[in-house]
Amino acid sequence: MVHVMINHSSVTTFILVGFSEYPHLQPPLFLMVMAIYSVTLVGNIGITVVRRINPKLHTPMYFFLSHLLFLDICYSSVFTPKLMEILVTEHRTISLKGCMAHFFFGCACVITEMFMLAVMAYDRFVARHSSTCNPLLFSVAMSHQLCVLLVAGSYVWGGLCAVILAHTLLELSYCGPGIINHSGCEDSAIISVSCSDSSFSQMACLVISILSEGSSLLITMASYVFIVITIIKMPSKGGLQNAFSTCTSHLIAICIFHGIILLLYCVPNANSSRLLVKVATVLYTVLIPMLNPLIYSLRNKDLKETVKRLICTKLHSQSI
Repeated sequence: MVHVMINHSSVTTFILVGFSEYPHLQPPLFLMVMAIYSVTLVGNIGITVVRRINPKLHTPMYFFLSHLLFLDICYSSVFTPKLMEILVTEHRTISLKGCMAHFFFGCACVITEMFMLAVMAYDRFVARHSSTCNPLLFSVAMSHQLCVLLVAGSYVWGGLCAVILAHTLLELSYCGPGIINHSGCEDSAIISVSCSDSSFSQMACLVISILSEGSSLLITMASYVFIVITIIKMPSKGGLQNAFSTCTSHLIAICIFHGIILLLYCVPNANSSRLLVKVATVLYTVLIPMLNPLIYSLRNKDLKETVKRLICTKLHSQSI
């Protein structure tokens, strides 16, 4: 009788299982995550600084890119430090308020990034369409005011969705021992330790996920369909290659981002697939923020030229 009372008592602290079932993997995983997180911070901050230095990079595309990199830093910093902590310590607890804050900021950043990628796709469509019709139209079609409005709208929608979902989770009551079989406070993982009716919270999560993922993908796909149509109509082969090269980096980033999200949606919620969910979440929260600066910098001449110039200037100043 006492045992039953303990299992169904209200809790205010959760225990994150993480990868504790695989103790031999935790030290190398910690080193790998720490290295990736370090590269993420250096890469994202570095490109943001480079963008401010070079006036050629003060364009709508790089304005959106700077916000994308900011979001990468934010949601990587929400998840990664806690993941690193539970990999090296026995203290794997997190308070209810801490868990909700963890979920809120992570959710807000991820949904905002979905729409930031969609906005970038729309920007590429407008740029490509303007270049074939009238290049002067681009500065009118993508004015600074519109760019700020699109970015602000992405942040507002991401924050609103996170507020709604966090509120539905706070309305639930949670049972002991409060063990979350995950490396972070993810929606389904939090619901799994609830001892009250979670159908409304699950429905809210499903609706917001479908609405956000569906609408952002629709905007992105529609933009690229029009880009492809515009490219096909281009008479010059050189212009064709240039058009594809300017869109490739963004397409790679979109495929990786949405690919892992869709993988997480498709994985059945069963104990047998829990490890796959954990690994996919680590890839999603730790690896993607590192890949974005690499993807955009390796295929971008202006960024590479600015970095080379900075390095040469630094070396020259040291040699004097």
